[in-house]
Amino acid sequence: MQWTFTLEQLPEVAGAFWDYFGDKQVFTLNGPMGAGKTTMIKALCAAKGVADATASPTFSIINEYGYLDAQGKPQRIYHLDLYRLKDENDAISAGVEDTIYQDAISFLEWPDIVAPLLPPDTIHLQLEVLPDQKRVLREISASDK
Repeated sequence: MQWTFTLEQLPEVAGAFWDYFGDKQVFTLNGPMGAGKTTMIKALCAAKGVADATASPTFSIINEYGYLDAQGKPQRIYHLDLYRLKDENDAISAGVEDTIYQDAISFLEWPDIVAPLLPPDTIHLQLEVLPDQKRVLREISASDK
């Protein structure tokens, strides 16, 4: 799976993302600072119908958003930004492990610190900025990170 897009095409890519992946539980999002990881997650939340304001959880570590699925049932998306955590113990203390094993969608930015905690079916994604300012979102294997 790979999409190349401009920021203006982000809503379309977000819709295609959900068509492709469905409601998988845990996604990691790798990429350099400024690549647009939080912007991508905002678009993915919007495509699911999240009405709450979405923002980077850099200081709160974990943000929770609600939406209604196709049957009108309340669902949750967790957005985790692990940049400020020092180690796996920090992550456990912050509730990361409890969050990613709930019946909800989770997006993890800066996930390397919690790699041993991730479920085996985690989907690993890479977001890159091209020289023309387009972005590339692609699925990567755990060993490619």
